[in-house]
Amino acid sequence: MSEQLKWYGTGRRKESSARVWIRAGSGEITVNNRSLENYFGRPSLRLIIRQALDVTAQNGKLDISVNVCGGGLAGQAGAIRHGISRALCEMEIGHRVELKKAGFMTRDPRKVERKKYGQPGARKRFQFSKR
Repeated sequence: MSEQLKWYGTGRRKESSARVWIRAGSGEITVNNRSLENYFGRPSLRLIIRQALDVTAQNGKLDISVNVCGGGLAGQAGAIRHGISRALCEMEIGHRVELKKAGFMTRDPRKVERKKYGQPGARKRFQFSKR
């Protein structure tokens, strides 16, 4: 671990972007000045956020502060995981191999497809009527 006090990573997913700061501490995670349990009600989203920490065995050793905006809660959780992964690589370059192998270093490029005019949705069509 390098001698720096704080490490930073930016994460993005769908329309969400997260700014993540990591420092040595007791494992406290705050999202938009609220606790993780308070901000994310679903346990599955909290699990997604902690995945990068579990892979690198840093769970409970780092304090994480996050500013996240845009999109929904699932997209925000993915953005936070991406940001944490990037910050962990800044902290120690050796983490990059295991995070890349787990697929956390790649930004998920999938976005919602736009709705087309004259149609009820992006792919859905109105029912065809012959007569």
